[in-house]
Amino acid sequence: MRAIYLDCFSGISGDMTLGALIDLGLDFEALRAELAKLGLRGYEIRAEKVRRGGISATKFTVEVDHRHPHERRGLSEIFEIIDSADISERAKSRAKEIFDRLAEAEARVHGVPKEEVHFHEVGAIDSIVDVVGTALALDLLGVEKVFSSPIPLGRGFTRSAHGTIPVPAPATVELLRGAPVRGTDIEAELTTPTGAAIASTLASDFGPMPPMRIEGVGYGAGSRELPQQPNVLRVVMGELCEEGLLTDVVTVLETNVDDMNPEMLGYLMERLFEAGALDVFFTPIQMKKNRPAVKVSVIARRGDEGRMAELMLSETSTIGVRMFEARRLKLPREVVEVDTPYGRVKVKVSRMGEVVKIAPEYDSCKEAARKAGVPLRVVYEAALKSTSG
Repeated sequence: MRAIYLDCFSGISGDMTLGALIDLGLDFEALRAELAKLGLRGYEIRAEKVRRGGISATKFTVEVDHRHPHERRGLSEIFEIIDSADISERAKSRAKEIFDRLAEAEARVHGVPKEEVHFHEVGAIDSIVDVVGTALALDLLGVEKVFSSPIPLGRGFTRSAHGTIPVPAPATVELLRGAPVRGTDIEAELTTPTGAAIASTLASDFGPMPPMRIEGVGYGAGSRELPQQPNVLRVVMGELCEEGLLTDVVTVLETNVDDMNPEMLGYLMERLFEAGALDVFFTPIQMKKNRPAVKVSVIARRGDEGRMAELMLSETSTIGVRMFEARRLKLPREVVEVDTPYGRVKVKVSRMGEVVKIAPEYDSCKEAARKAGVPLRVVYEAALKSTSG
């Protein structure tokens, strides 16, 4: 399986992503031809070799003709542009997922429904080209899976259509909920909302580079020079070593509770998942004086333990939380959408050698079952059959 690793040591943006993929070997003219199918007017794309901190990289630029009228677009208008284009369904799906996440983030920031969001920079031609271009590039390169390093964030302030805003931009922070990030002292916007949307939507895992046989490396240049380090995004492409296991380190939090209403624990679980917990589970235990109790266990990304501990302390009767780090070994996995008689359903597929494990996603099956008015098990079985077939 061909995969790419986004090595975001200086952040990520839409133009850096496309620049790196072109530098990696993407046929620029093939990309231009595919983008032309969107039917957008008043722009031109360009790719040129530059140097950033001594590293040769490709700078991708969208040149917009400002004499041409450009309208503000909402999510439905952008979806219409994508759906009407004669491009692959996989590219359409990836691009729409990215824009959907962008709309959700903007909606949370501005306190409006997702359907009422009208994009400024994001809805402009250059960002449509960046997002759809990235989806097309992955298709042209035959990339099936995306991994990413933790995302670095700059600091300071920047100008936007809404005026002066802090760095990272509010939408960027919303988009990176649940993803591992790190702060820096660099006074620049290292990661843009478009870059954050691309990474958080497409990456199936954040952490070290997975085991792979490297086929190529590309560098995409940012717009400015950074005095501290090369302002480039490195993308590594290769074939995943299927016998290799993915590995990462997580924080495990535990506490024992024997004196509270168990109904409250259900609410705690909801809050923890909303805050980005990877997993939450309850174990019945026997404590001193023969008291039946519950051990609350939370698995979280490193860096999220403070937020999780605060929730455990505030939402339960406990007065202390245990924390320790644990190393995980995981099978390579991906989430795919399959067609069933009851609609499209998401399925998690993991592999170990020739052994394939298939697990339909519960929420996706539940939604399809409710819409079709059939039992959940019927949708579940149909998803298994579609994936296996």
